[in-house]
Amino acid sequence: MPNPTAAMLVIGDEILSGRTRDANMYHLAGELTHIGINLREVRVISDDADAIVTALNDLRARYDSVVTSGGIGPTHDDITADCIAAAFGVGITVRDDARALLQAHYDRSGKEFNEARQRMARIPDGATLIDNPVSVAPGFTLENVHVMAGVPSVFQAMVASVLPTLTGGAPLLSQTLRIQRGEGDIAGPLGALAQEYSDLQMGSYPFQENGVYGANVVIRGTDPAQVHAAIAKLSDLFPA
Repeated sequence: MPNPTAAMLVIGDEILSGRTRDANMYHLAGELTHIGINLREVRVISDDADAIVTALNDLRARYDSVVTSGGIGPTHDDITADCIAAAFGVGITVRDDARALLQAHYDRSGKEFNEARQRMARIPDGATLIDNPVSVAPGFTLENVHVMAGVPSVFQAMVASVLPTLTGGAPLLSQTLRIQRGEGDIAGPLGALAQEYSDLQMGSYPFQENGVYGANVVIRGTDPAQVHAAIAKLSDLFPA
C-alpha cells in the first residue's frame, strides 16, 4: 500500500518578495519523511484571499493532508483563518477556548489583550486547536487541513503537536553515492536503473569541485533491501 501523501501551502508576500527565507518546508519535509508521509507538492502564494481559497481547495482534494504556514497573526494581512473558513464554507468567530488561552498569556505578561491580539482567537467553526507551547496563539485543524504559524520556532512546535495525530506509512530510507562523472555520462545507465527499480525514487544532484564534474545520486524507498540492491548495482556501474 502506498504511503499517505501531503502538500504544503506557504502563505505570505514576504516569502515571495525575498524579504524572508522560508525554513518551514525543509523542516516539514524531514518530519513527514520520518513517519512515512510523502510530501508531494509545495506552493508559495501571496496574501490574496481568492488565490488562497482556490489553492487550498485544490490541494485538500488531492492529498491526504495539507499543512499551511503563515498568515494567522494579529495584523490586517493575516487572512489565512478567514480563507480556511471560506474554503470550507463555514463561519468563523472568536472561540472561547482560544480566547482563554490568549487572555491568560497576556495577563501573565502584563500586556493588553487588545482587539488586534483577539484576532488570533478567531477559529473556523468545527476546527480543533493546535497546541502552541512557544507563543500560545493556537493553530487549528479542520478536516485534513492543518493551519500553522509562519514563525519557524512556532511552526516547528505546531508540527510536533500534529504529527502524533497523522497516520503514516513506511519511513522513506535513502542512500547516496558520490560519482566522479558528469551527469551526461551517467544519465543513460541511471535511467535504466530507475526503470529496473521503478518502486524507488532516484535523483541526481550535480557538483563541480576542483575542475571535476560529478554527481551525488540519491536513491530513496521504503524497502531497505531494494534501496541497498540498487545502490550496490549503481556502485558496480560507476566504481570509485
